[in-house]
Amino acid sequence: MANLIDGKAVSASVRAQVAQETRELIAKGVTPGLAVVIVGDDPASRTYVNNKKKACAETGIHSEEYALPATTSQEELMRLIDELNVKKEINGILVQSPLPTGLDEKAVVDAILPEKDVDAFHPSNVGRIMIGNFHYLPCTPAGIIELIHSQNIEIQGKNCVVIGRSNIVGKPMAMLLLHNNGTVTICHSKTKNLKEICQQADILVAAVGKPKFVTADMVKPGAVVIDVGMDRDENGKLCGDVDFAEVEKIAGYITPVPGGVGPMTIAMLLRNTLTAAKLQNGLME
Repeated sequence: MANLIDGKAVSASVRAQVAQETRELIAKGVTPGLAVVIVGDDPASRTYVNNKKKACAETGIHSEEYALPATTSQEELMRLIDELNVKKEINGILVQSPLPTGLDEKAVVDAILPEKDVDAFHPSNVGRIMIGNFHYLPCTPAGIIELIHSQNIEIQGKNCVVIGRSNIVGKPMAMLLLHNNGTVTICHSKTKNLKEICQQADILVAAVGKPKFVTADMVKPGAVVIDVGMDRDENGKLCGDVDFAEVEKIAGYITPVPGGVGPMTIAMLLRNTLTAAKLQNGLME
C-alpha cells in the first residue's frame, strides 16, 4: 500500500511559517495585503474566496474582497484592477476564475501589475518561470513541489510524466519538475501510447479533469502519484483524476482527494502574497 501524502499537514506547516514571517514583517511596519476580486455568484468560486479570506485572517495577512455582480462590464472590471494596482495597502491581486461569459479573462490577467500577480499568470511571470528567474510560482504546481519535497523524494534524474497541458497546472508543473532536474514528458488528449508512457513514470502528475482517469495498469509499481483532479464520480462523490482505491495498491506515494493537493494551493497563495509585500517594500531582491 502506498504512503499517503497528507496535504493538510504540509499546508499547515507552510501556513505556520507564513504566519511567523508575517508577524516579523508587521513588526517592521509592513502588513501584507491581498485583494480578491469575484465577479458573479458561482458557488464554487464563492467557496474558494471564503477559504482564501479565512486563510489570510489566520496568518495575519490583510485581505479585501471586491464582489461584483455578474452584469459587470469589462471596463468596470479593468477600472478596478487599475485602482488596485496603485493601492499601497494591496500587495497581491487575485481575480477568481471563471469569469462570467462575455468578460475577457486574458485582458484582466494582463492588466494586473506583474509584481502584484500572486497567481503568477501574467505573461511576464510565466516567462520568468520558463527561464528559472522567478519571484512567484503558480500556486498549485508550487504546492505539488512542496508535497514531493515534504516526503524527501528526489526529483533529480527521475522520469516525470504530467498528464494535462493547461497554463495553470500542466505547463508550469512540467517546468518546475525540469528546474528540479527531472526528465519530463507532457501528455495530453492527442498523446499516443499514453498508458505505456505513464508506466515509465517515477513521478506521475494527473491534471486532466476526468474522474478516475488514471487506472492501476497505467502506474509503475512504487511510483509517486500526484492527483490534481477535483471531480465527481458516478455517484456524485468527490474524487480525483486517479482511481485511488486501485492505484493505492501499486504506488509508492499518493495524494488523496480531498486533502492532498487542494490545501496546498491556498498555502502557496499566502506565501506569494508575503513575498510580494517583501519585494514591494525593498525587503528582498
